[in-house]
Amino acid sequence: MSDLVASGAAPPSSAVKGRSLWADARSRLVRNRAALASMIVLALIALACLFGPAMTGHDYDQVYQDYTRTPASLSSFPKPDQVAPAVERIASRMRAKAEDIVVGPDSVRATLVTPRPLDERLLVYFERSDMFLPARVVDKAEEGRRVTVEAPFQKMHFYFGTDSNGRDLLTRTLIAGRVSLAIGVLATTVAILIGVLWGAAAGYLGGRVDAVMMRAVDVLYSLPFIFFVILLVVFFGRNFVLMFIAVGAVEWLDMARIVRGQTLSIKRQEYVQAAEAMGVETFGILRRHVIPNTLGPVVVYMTLLVPKVILLESFLSFLGLGVQEPMTSWGVLISEGAKNIQGAIYMLIWPSVFLTATLFCLNFIGDGLRDALDPKDR
Repeated sequence: MSDLVASGAAPPSSAVKGRSLWADARSRLVRNRAALASMIVLALIALACLFGPAMTGHDYDQVYQDYTRTPASLSSFPKPDQVAPAVERIASRMRAKAEDIVVGPDSVRATLVTPRPLDERLLVYFERSDMFLPARVVDKAEEGRRVTVEAPFQKMHFYFGTDSNGRDLLTRTLIAGRVSLAIGVLATTVAILIGVLWGAAAGYLGGRVDAVMMRAVDVLYSLPFIFFVILLVVFFGRNFVLMFIAVGAVEWLDMARIVRGQTLSIKRQEYVQAAEAMGVETFGILRRHVIPNTLGPVVVYMTLLVPKVILLESFLSFLGLGVQEPMTSWGVLISEGAKNIQGAIYMLIWPSVFLTATLFCLNFIGDGLRDALDPKDR
């Protein structure tokens, strides 16, 4: 040690460990409050769509004929003003007249008047209703022609209301979120993977390889999207998986052109030429230098592609080539809500809120990722 000091040499120091692009991007992304809050909100929406339908108490295809186009409410159904008309409808089916209808907090009591003695088996009409549990006879008079019955309420909650067919809108909105998010995320992921690899390879290799690969992209561009989907339906039948195949097989074309243009600029940079001079193989240059530096435009385009894919799914479902009843998606629910906007605007509001919140979150996350992955801001 004294020799080192005497000679003026600096003591050996431990090697400084650098941070990778991903570690630096992660730390920068966490510091972006808008992007972090958006990731939390988007995660909550995804969890609600995944586990929420099991907690609503309704099946997404369960039809309640007595609750068609019922407005949203935090209190339970049936409402007091709905009970008397429902009892009168049931009485008419039994060929009776309902009198002295008394609505209580948990049950309803009514007197059924018939020209002949009432057959108690007809009380099954109360059980078939969505509002009541099995009814029981409380009193009889006039040799069974005047019967007093009591029916407990079958209490239900419709926090988002019901649609025009009487199905719970909360459950259908959450189920629709599964479909829309699955198609948006998976189809976008497929398009990103194919487009980035294809565009980076074509731009870096250049020459005849680039010409052949991009002419293949031009040929696929010339195929009409709807015609391509119809061909898939004809050959493989109507299947939910076709949504991923159809969208993923078309949407990567734009990404390939974007990445190719970025790659043509990146491969002329000094660090890429230095890597080539050091003998780094082509795959290594693409993996370590080219593709990471194209992630900024890729992420921005991805945030635009997810809502585009969701809208494409809605368009295909409208044509009968996508999601079919009783399955649904946010686009289908919004289309149905637009048709009933005058009498039941809530049918449009709730799926629109979920879709809008998702798109806002994706935009904020995209901005945060763009800033975090931009090598010029490191």
